Amino acid sequence: MNELTTIQTIAAAALPLLLAITLHEAAHGWTAHRLGDNTAYMMGRVTINPLKHIDPVGTIVVPIAIYILSGFNFAFGWAKPVPVNFSHLRNIRRDTALVAFAGPASNLLMLLAWAVVAKVILMTSGPEYFLGSFIGAMTKFGILINSILAALNLLPLLPLDGGRILNSWLPYNLSQAFEKIEPYGLFIIMGLMFTGILSPLLFAMMNFINRIVFTLIGLN
Repeated sequence: MNELTTIQTIAAAALPLLLAITLHEAAHGWTAHRLGDNTAYMMGRVTINPLKHIDPVGTIVVPIAIYILSGFNFAFGWAKPVPVNFSHLRNIRRDTALVAFAGPASNLLMLLAWAVVAKVILMTSGPEYFLGSFIGAMTKFGILINSILAALNLLPLLPLDGGRILNSWLPYNLSQAFEKIEPYGLFIIMGLMFTGILSPLLFAMMNFINRIVFTLIGLN
């Protein structure tokens, strides 16, 4: 089959990207709601409606730009953060970690779901159809985007989810010191990206995650 055009490729990436980012944020809000904080719920953010979560820059412009500039090999983005009042949680340190983990956990579940779709397509239609079709491209993007978001958000750096998980485990004095890094977190991430440190780290984490998922469903 012929390769997809650039427009078709971007279209194939759109749905997996929207689902990955939207459900990631909704998972944070839903978990916070279950653990005692209704802030996101009262603001209508515990929803799969992407319009409630889309950030025009982080959800649309940045992912498309990075994907094109990377030679169609890499993309990431973000949505509007779900507001959480951590003081409302029943057990602040434990529940903060659970709320933080809910986001990447949703990406891991979506990664598993897309991998199952890939398995079904390969078994029913064969690798040639999978590699050349629109649905095959969408499935590959679903796997790629969710593995990127899971790996990226599990990095132990604030304001990423992995940083919040780590912070909830640290002793109080270390936690207070670690929190001072948060205002500079985005700049640190960008610095790691432009210096070439971030990519190999992410790819190593992604490969580890994908090996586990693919082994679970028998996808080679």
